[in-house]
Amino acid sequence: MSNVELQNEEREVLLAIYDGDPAFKDLTSNKYQYKYGEDGDPKSFLLELSWGESYPTDKPIVNMDTFYNKHLVQEVKDHVVNTIGKEAEQFLGEAMTYTLFEWVKEHSEELLSAQPDSPIIASSSIADAVNNITISDNVEPKAPKVKKEQLSKAQKRKQWERVDGKGEKPRGWDWVDIVKHLSQTGAKAPDTSDP
Repeated sequence: MSNVELQNEEREVLLAIYDGDPAFKDLTSNKYQYKYGEDGDPKSFLLELSWGESYPTDKPIVNMDTFYNKHLVQEVKDHVVNTIGKEAEQFLGEAMTYTLFEWVKEHSEELLSAQPDSPIIASSSIADAVNNITISDNVEPKAPKVKKEQLSKAQKRKQWERVDGKGEKPRGWDWVDIVKHLSQTGAKAPDTSDP
C-alpha cells in the first residue's frame, strides 16, 4: 500500500475515533491538533502533528509553536518535541498519530514537569524597568485649540454696517415686516355667505 493510501485510511480512522471530541481539530488532510488540559491552566498545551509526503515511513512533524502555547517555556516546548520524536521512531511504517496523541495524554504531566505553575516574566531587567515606571498625576491636559474664523474684508465691512456705534443691532432688526409677510401669504378672503 502506498503512503497516500495509508494516510487516507489513517485520516478516516482519526475522524471516526475523535468524532465529537472538542479537544481534537482536523486542520487539513495532513495536519491535526489535540489540546491537553483546560483553558487558563498554565500546564495546558496544544500539540500539532503534520504529515509529510512520506508519512508514515517518516515521523510526523511536531509543532509546539502555536499561539495557544505562548505561555509555555521554550525548554518545555523543545522537550515535548524531542520526546515525541523519540517515541515516534518505534512506530515508523505504521499509523501513529492516534498512538502519539494518546501517549502524550498519558505522559503529559511528565512532559510538562519543567513548566512553572504560574506565568513567568521573561527577564528580570524588564521586570525592574516596569516596576520603576512612575505615573505622574500632575500632567495638565492640553486644551483643544480653537480655530478662529477668518473673515474677508468684505465680510467684516458687512458685519460692521449691521451694528450701530455701540456694537448693537438697530432697534427692530428682528421685527417682521407685516406688509411683506401678508403679500407672501395672502390676505384672508372675505366671507361672502353673510347676507
